[in-house]
Amino acid sequence: MTRWLDDDEQQTWRAFLWTSRLLNESLDRQLQRDSGMPHTYYVILAMLSEAPGRRLTMTELARVVRSSPSRLSHAVTRLEKEGWVRRVPHPTDRRTTMAELSDEGFTTLVEAAPGHVEAVRRHLFDPLTREQVLQLREILRAVLPALDTEDEAADIFGPA
Repeated sequence: MTRWLDDDEQQTWRAFLWTSRLLNESLDRQLQRDSGMPHTYYVILAMLSEAPGRRLTMTELARVVRSSPSRLSHAVTRLEKEGWVRRVPHPTDRRTTMAELSDEGFTTLVEAAPGHVEAVRRHLFDPLTREQVLQLREILRAVLPALDTEDEAADIFGPA
């Protein structure tokens, strides 16, 4: 038997759906306008910047940016053309390729970050009180485990 959404759940679902879509579209527009890159590329550069040696295997990178290997490979090819990322062989496994953030890519990320953070703050955090921000975090903490069945985002919230 189907458990249909009640009116409150339906309104909440639609608000969540529209808010998440509009937020992602807004962040993408801001990055395209100000830095000439889509949000997806910014996330790739950011994840590489946080990795040891600013490099990850293509498999690890696909996992942390939640991308299929083929979609990630296409994105990395575009980032290579910009000079922001390069593919390098794994130091101990010749069958594995790593993506490495170049100095130029790091500089591009550093230049893009302030505008991106300001857009995140303006669209997500500024409309909320501090109490609402903490409530949102707790709500997301409750929802995430049902979606993250492989516990890939275990450290996303930091220490409890």
